[in-house]
Amino acid sequence: MSTISIDPRLAERVLESIHAEELVDLARQLIQIPTVNPPGDVTDAAFLCTRYLAEAGFTVELDAGEETKPNVIARYGTRPGPTLLWNSHLDVVPIGEESAWSVPPFAGTVQDGRIYGRGACDVKGGVAAQLVAAAALVRSGIPLHGSLIVTEVADEEVGGRLGAARIAAREDLRPDAVMVAEPTQNRVCVGERGGVGIRVTVFGRTAHGALPWEGVNAIEGMARVITALQHDLWPRLAERRHPYFAPASATISLIEGGVKTNVVPDRCSIYIDRRLIPGEEPEMAVEEVREIAERAVAATPGLRVIVEAAPEWPGRRAIVQPEDSPLVRTMVAVNRYLGLDTTLTGFSMGTDGRFFATRGYPTIIYGPGDPRVAHQPDEWVAIDDLVQCARAYALAGLAILGPQSSLTA
Repeated sequence: MSTISIDPRLAERVLESIHAEELVDLARQLIQIPTVNPPGDVTDAAFLCTRYLAEAGFTVELDAGEETKPNVIARYGTRPGPTLLWNSHLDVVPIGEESAWSVPPFAGTVQDGRIYGRGACDVKGGVAAQLVAAAALVRSGIPLHGSLIVTEVADEEVGGRLGAARIAAREDLRPDAVMVAEPTQNRVCVGERGGVGIRVTVFGRTAHGALPWEGVNAIEGMARVITALQHDLWPRLAERRHPYFAPASATISLIEGGVKTNVVPDRCSIYIDRRLIPGEEPEMAVEEVREIAERAVAATPGLRVIVEAAPEWPGRRAIVQPEDSPLVRTMVAVNRYLGLDTTLTGFSMGTDGRFFATRGYPTIIYGPGDPRVAHQPDEWVAIDDLVQCARAYALAGLAILGPQSSLTA
């Protein structure tokens, strides 16, 4: 296995075309376009990306499953060689209670070396970095061998069916390598945790609230289930670890039940957000909960429980790109050249990368920002991180599409 190196002479030609002022201005423009999902209208943001990439020399098309959710697909390069695809998303989550913000959520405020606003971290900063990096590659004048495809998509925050899922399914793209922008603090993420939604429903028997002994209380039964999960399963999950990922985890995120204030409840349901590390299977996760739940209600006559995978999230395994793959080694070489962290890591949340990885396309996750501030009030991204991310994407493009492709190293 040969060592991947970055040619300093060519690298500097690319990097000199990346300007912090342009990058900050583009990121602010994107933040200033509200693309809250739901409803997920990204039309104006997609047009901004289209205009920028077209002016840079890319051929651009819009792919839309719904009129207000266009996906930007921009291509550059027609010479024989590998196809490198960059992906990120244009939609953002709601702002929550605006009074919790100290800055306007959609102003793109610049303060103390940071850009603030909904989507600054997740992930309009990453979008801007990809666009500027793509333009820098073209401006450098270095002949590219192969094609660079930049995709900025809709719908990620509600599952991606109308966004990256459509892109990954297209037979005319078929990338040799995929880089997905999400907040990784410019570390090389080799994959993401999997997950499954688990619905637990406890059934009892109704009775008048004044005569509780005549019924069987499903809410009290669910309390036993929750206590058993906390005692028997949560500690086990915390012990399941992987070198690149946060531990396996479970969160009870929804609960509903009851009939009326004066009726013994005959039904109570919870939703468990179960995150999987490599080696865990969705079916296994459901079965673990089922065993504990059935045991928890077994001692109470009249109670029964059903545990099943949630139809809206039936589950998927964790995704991991081999650490010795050419794509991972390329990004490690890029970070080394830039003086950035070269230790590999994994992404705790779900990303659009899964749509590409499950189709067999080598995929990593890489972008600016701290994932812990995503979806929070006063969301921000550091300008220095933004610039370094653009530089990293540009050098990755050079390494993969330049005179000696790192994918064949």
